[in-house]
Amino acid sequence: MRYDDLRDADCGIAQALGVVGDWWSWLVVREIAGGVTRFDAIQQTLGISRRALTERLTRLVESGVLEKSAYSDRPPRHDYLLTDRGEGLLPVLVALQEFGDRHLLGDGSLTATATPASPEVMRVHGLLGRTVPDVTLVAHDGSDVVVRQGWRVLYLFPGAFAPDVQGYPATWGEIPGAAGCTLESTTYARRHEAFAGLGCEVVGVSTQRPDQQASFAAHASLPFRLASDQDHRLAAGLRPPMFRAAGVDRFKRQTLLIDPDGVVRHVQMPVTDPAGSVEEMLAVARDLCGEPTKID
Repeated sequence: MRYDDLRDADCGIAQALGVVGDWWSWLVVREIAGGVTRFDAIQQTLGISRRALTERLTRLVESGVLEKSAYSDRPPRHDYLLTDRGEGLLPVLVALQEFGDRHLLGDGSLTATATPASPEVMRVHGLLGRTVPDVTLVAHDGSDVVVRQGWRVLYLFPGAFAPDVQGYPATWGEIPGAAGCTLESTTYARRHEAFAGLGCEVVGVSTQRPDQQASFAAHASLPFRLASDQDHRLAAGLRPPMFRAAGVDRFKRQTLLIDPDGVVRHVQMPVTDPAGSVEEMLAVARDLCGEPTKID
């Protein structure tokens, strides 16, 4: 069924389902958001038939969700990339991931952490050796943070606010694992020179707005940048565990060490000791920085 054939012509939900109404289309968008952009790679990853994949890609291009970018003339080959319209689907992907993690893979409880043997933790540790998507985020100071650029510690955190900024939900203290963002950030601040001496940049990432991050960075005197993923570009590409509180999708606490080629070299999840995790990551960085072929 084509979206123009739907009877609910004035319903945005019905119209959207006419474009991405089957699960293969959503999985195709998921893979492309994660950096798998070529036909053979998508087909191999999903195990979908070539005919079915061709139909989905054609439909998504016709609908303006994807665009083709040639990388070979002979034979003609293309990368499939998300358009601005396609990126509008990223928050929906994140919502589907959070629903599945919480209600289908989990017990339905609201939590900002995860147990060591949970599917969420296994998914994060499955990032080891993988290349992160080529994503650029906006920092709290207005600069661009290119995720794949040099040695980089990305610590993903639920959210941190300056005392004079109303931001935490009233029930924040009741959500397991939510507290500790300020301690984690200030510990990274204290150890910033040690990381910098290794040529490793520390970047904190949350789904907060850049102005909210700027207020906290000034309050905590952070010597490094905080980056905003409010548009969910990194979240959709990496599929990190998240939770929803006060109407906002937030990262569960997890940390990645990424090398200059964009390869994930070390991960931390779950993080139950925010301050201790910084010391652990510094020890790993001392061991790995300058040895790009080794994966720990």
